[in-house]
Amino acid sequence: MDEPLQEYRSKRDLSRTPEPDDDGSSPPPFFVVQEHHASRFHHDLRLLMDGTLKSWAVPKGVPETPKVKRLAVRTEDHPVAYGSFEGTIPEGQYGAGTVAIFDRGDLEVKEIEEGKIVFEIRGARLSGTYALIRFKDQEKGDNWLLIRTK
Repeated sequence: MDEPLQEYRSKRDLSRTPEPDDDGSSPPPFFVVQEHHASRFHHDLRLLMDGTLKSWAVPKGVPETPKVKRLAVRTEDHPVAYGSFEGTIPEGQYGAGTVAIFDRGDLEVKEIEEGKIVFEIRGARLSGTYALIRFKDQEKGDNWLLIRTK
């Protein structure tokens, strides 16, 4: 079985970027949404599950209104310490640009099945129940729909 953060580490030179590596801690479940001013501005949604931050890039931001659907592109798992990371990733490094926390708070995973995750978040700016639903029959990428439910 692959080490959960293998892809994360393979894309970065941690001696040249301020991004964190895994510190081995295991805090209570939380979510974080980070603004990422990279080659294209987007939000990164991260959910602490199975000891890592499961991550999705959300180009148009996490929806705040029920029934709104947004594209969420699955990215590599990130270490738990990334949940408090803010800073600038240097030019020439993977994900170069500025990262800032948009919101962070409690996470309760309600349902997990193949291609579907239902969760509730309680943060300072975002709260409510959301569903991530994986697109079927994908030849390229790992695309999901992020939906704010009622």
